[in-house]
Amino acid sequence: MIREILVLGGGASGMAAAIAAAQTAGKGTHVTLAEQNPAPGKKLLATGNGRCNFDNLASSEAARYFTAAPGPLKELLAAIDAADLPAWWEGLGLVSRADETGRLYPYSNQAADLTGLLLRWLKVLGVAVRSDCRVMGLGQKRGGYLVQVEEAGQRSLLAADKVICALGGSAGPQFGTGGFGPAVARRAGGRVEPLYPCLTPLRCRETELLKTLAGLRVRGKASLWDGGRLLACEEGEVQFADYGLSGICVMQLSGLLAPERGPREPSVGLDLFPQWEEEALAALFAGRFALPDFWQGMLDRRLGQALWAAAGLAGRTPARLDAGDWQALAHLCKDWRFEVTGLCGWKQAQTTGGGLALDELAPDFAFKGCPGLYFVGETLDCAGSCGGFNLHWAFGSGVVAGRAAARSRK
Repeated sequence: MIREILVLGGGASGMAAAIAAAQTAGKGTHVTLAEQNPAPGKKLLATGNGRCNFDNLASSEAARYFTAAPGPLKELLAAIDAADLPAWWEGLGLVSRADETGRLYPYSNQAADLTGLLLRWLKVLGVAVRSDCRVMGLGQKRGGYLVQVEEAGQRSLLAADKVICALGGSAGPQFGTGGFGPAVARRAGGRVEPLYPCLTPLRCRETELLKTLAGLRVRGKASLWDGGRLLACEEGEVQFADYGLSGICVMQLSGLLAPERGPREPSVGLDLFPQWEEEALAALFAGRFALPDFWQGMLDRRLGQALWAAAGLAGRTPARLDAGDWQALAHLCKDWRFEVTGLCGWKQAQTTGGGLALDELAPDFAFKGCPGLYFVGETLDCAGSCGGFNLHWAFGSGVVAGRAAARSRK
């Protein structure tokens, strides 16, 4: 009797799950991939600015992920490690390169090449791809599942022995996502952590000041505070926008702003001179008092003028400042605070925070209590840092679940 494995969603985790299931299954198993877009991989094409940062050399570090369940996360990451993703990619024919930070890219630096590689293997392995196929609901039947789908305006039921739910989260609605994955998990009886935009810019209260700085970029350190308690620090490029702050180092901090467990009084402190201690920076400033343009060679003039005013020095020349003034300016440059009022929306988010609680899963990503049902990728309460961690989680969870579904006889 032919077994049916149905993968819902044709993103990174769904394509990996379908390929891994087809690679593992015997001749008596049929694998189908249902995708609501005209073709799988739409969101994958846009990752890494079109270069597809698909993994990271430090991808096994649990500290690089945001979740409410760090214990189960470690077990699931260990299962992904055991799946040996590098060997899996090599078997598919992918050649990769690592940059100086450990980010892995296709050697061609083209997301289209990696996506095309996956699409080709779906075809080679005989996976039936049903495009423009929207999943409407999931129910159990004796010994398996029935999935309601809509194709060309017509609804029908697809029967399957095993179902791998890779329907994603809510981030990037322009790519066809809509939060249906966690909704399916909730309807199946799973506990779902509140969803929130993750790896997204931050909205700040100081909008009038920020409007004068919009478009400026500066390298520095961004720190997330909860009142007087320091939560995390990230270094990199900070971008000023009329609504708040952006840049990878700021977006990394957004992962800590989860509903119900995030800071109550969030603010971001910017250190624009992380290589100097405050006393040394004050001395540097004091030594520049006679220069015709105080900020030239250090900071953009607009940024310097904003700092000068924020330090209470408006209308005063460098020659008229004393040691206390230089100390106040240095202190501000080392910890310029911006009150965070919220996260930017789903369209700007790189991934989804929250999702199906990880303790609802077995180590092979099977949903406990529902034999033959698996959840993978962005549907789960695991959001990775920038740098390939999210795609490591997506591809890895897909491979583990795909192999498990093909091997299981229950």
